[in-house]
Formats: sequence, C-alpha cells, structure tokens
Amino acid sequence: MSQKNETPILILSLLITAGLIGAGAWWFINNNKINLNQTSNSKSTSSKDTTPWSSNGVKNKTFTAVTNIPTGLFNYGGSTSWAPIRLAVDAAVQANLPEFRLRYTEPTGAKPGSSTGIQMLINGQIAFAQSSRPLNDTELARAQQRRFSLKQIPVAIDGLAFAIHPDLQIPGLTVNQLKSIYTGKTTNWRQVGGPNIPIRAYSRPITAGGTVELFVQDTLGGEAFAANVELVPTTTQALRKVANSLGSIYFASAPEVVPQCSIRALPLGRTQGQYVAPYQEPFVKPTECPGKRNQLNIEAFRSGNYPITRNLFVVVKQNGRAEQQAGTAYANLLLTEQGQKLISQQGFVRIR
Repeated sequence: MSQKNETPILILSLLITAGLIGAGAWWFINNNKINLNQTSNSKSTSSKDTTPWSSNGVKNKTFTAVTNIPTGLFNYGGSTSWAPIRLAVDAAVQANLPEFRLRYTEPTGAKPGSSTGIQMLINGQIAFAQSSRPLNDTELARAQQRRFSLKQIPVAIDGLAFAIHPDLQIPGLTVNQLKSIYTGKTTNWRQVGGPNIPIRAYSRPITAGGTVELFVQDTLGGEAFAANVELVPTTTQALRKVANSLGSIYFASAPEVVPQCSIRALPLGRTQGQYVAPYQEPFVKPTECPGKRNQLNIEAFRSGNYPITRNLFVVVKQNGRAEQQAGTAYANLLLTEQGQKLISQQGFVRIR
C-alpha cells in the first residue's frame, strides 16, 4: 500500500483512539464524582474537628489528647450548681494544660447563676458560660441581635432532689404533688399521705439561678411560688432549716442534697406509689453518717426513671473567634474520659 493511502487511515486511527480515551475519562469522572467529593469533605472536616474523639472514632482519654486548645487566660461564669465540677476540673486543666488558663468570674451587682452567666456571655464579658438549664428563646434572640448564635453542649446529668426532715414519715411525692405544695394548694402533709403537720416549703429566689428557674418552668408550669414559700439565700441555710423543722421541704441540685447527714432526700414519682429514690438503696440513716453517706442513684438519673433530671451545659458563643475556641475546648475536655471521671467523682452523672 502506498504512503499516500496510509496517511488517512493513520489519522482515522488516531481520532478513534483519542475518542475512546476521552469517553473513558468522562465515564470515570462522572462515576467517581461523589466519592471524590466525599473524600475531599472528609479531609476538610477532620482538619477542623475539635470534638473529644480521636480520628479513629475512639474517645480521647485524657486532657492532653484534645486538640485545638487555645493559649491565654479565659474568663467564664454561670451556674452555682457547677461549683464542685469547676473546682475539680480547673485544677486538673491547669496541671495538664498550663497554657489554657481559666478564671471563674462573678457578675457585678447580681448573684451568680445560669442566667447571669449567659447574660455576661452575650454582653461579651466572659468567653463561655456554665448552665444548669437549657437556653431559652429570649437568650437566643438577644444573641442573634448581636450577630452571633449560642450553642449548648451537654456534658453531665444532674437532677433536683427534695430534702425533708429524716423523721417525717412519708414514702414519697409525685411531681404533681410537688407543684401543689409550691403553688400553695397543698399546705399540710396529711393531704399527701403524711402526718397532720403543716408544710413549710423553702426555696432560693428565682433570681438565684438555673435550678430554681428550671423547677418553676418545668414542674410548676410557669406558675409563681405561693406566698407561704419561704425564700432562703443559700442551700446551706435552707438545709439547716429543714433539719430543724419536721414539716419542712427544700430542693436543690441532687449532689448537694443526697449525701447530707441531717436530712433525707425524698423519693419521687410520676404516679402515686411509684416512687424512685434519688439515692442508692439501702438508705444510709443519719446515725450512720458521716462514716457512710448516701450516693446518687446513677442509673435512675441516666435512664430518666427519676422524674426530675436535667443536663448541665457549656454554653459557647458561635462567632469564629477565641471565645468559641475556648468554650469548645472546655466542653471537649469535660467529655474526655478524664473529664467524665472528674464529673462522676463530684457526685454528678456521666453523660458518656
């Protein structure tokens, strides 16, 4: 065959080959586009991951395993119920991560608590807040007005426990009976299966923090305390009153009530007769205390069988700045195995 005739055939072969290569490339890209994108997104996410989980999905065990810890001094504030946790955790953080310094800050001209801590966070006075109740719509709206959002990260489980005199003979109360007592409809223990003794109900003021706010909102349905409910500034003062008065009742964070020697934590139920104790059975009598103390009924709190439970939250400002990094880091430290162990040691229930 002549060279003249071979040239068109060669050109045609090259065109066919190029077409086949192009078609193959088109098929490969279109059939692998999703996987390629997923790989890219996965890499991007992991590079920004600040959760307490390592890259292989195993929970970090220690504070030093958590990444993206900022350097500097960070002020925070909030719930008084958190006091035992922050005392233990802050010391451990400073020992393990001296570059991440923490300082609890009380509000000026107001009592410390969840609400004041969240307000300080919104106003830019602290880097993050500790709360014993969920954020409310008003707080979320105020944050939006300032062009950022708030994120609540649950790190522990707590609940409300009700202290009564250890000699008061009553097996328990329902949540509805508690509401009736604190709204003034029930004024004698005889009305709820107890002895013929007037009820003396105590509480801290609703301005005192998230514990009282949560009780008023969730248990009382937003109703105000009755006029006969005596307001006491601190839990210590209120527990002393309960210990000295047979007909008294008072509520606070469960770890503040259950281990006390001078009172009895009251079993609660959703229905009458179906009561769950906030303490582990058998009950440790006051005569055995303080050599032995009642311990929190961890399984009942974790499962929700105990009727008044709640989460404890780290509230983080979502503004892409140092405050967000500090708040997220603090929550991640608490969610490590080391952090959860410290939470448990302070009488609260691990969330993991």
